[in-house]
Amino acid sequence: MKPGIHPPYGPVVFRDKAGGFAFLTRSTMTSDKTVEWEDGRTYPVVDVEISSQSHPFYTGTARVLDTAGRVERFERRYGAKQ
Repeated sequence: MKPGIHPPYGPVVFRDKAGGFAFLTRSTMTSDKTVEWEDGRTYPVVDVEISSQSHPFYTGTARVLDTAGRVERFERRYGAKQ
């Protein structure tokens, strides 16, 4: 890698605002806000809207759309073009 062209890569805490879940990882993202982590050190924290703890696909609360029924209802309402 060329020196001086890449952003700094270091530890960052990502916090899910919806679920109250947080995890420590490494990233190039930065933040002015900080949080004290379980190990007693202070890390920058990035708040995210959704994570695997609150996303419907991962929590099992996702809805399955009945696309076949919607197409049939559309064809009944507006008629199938022939």
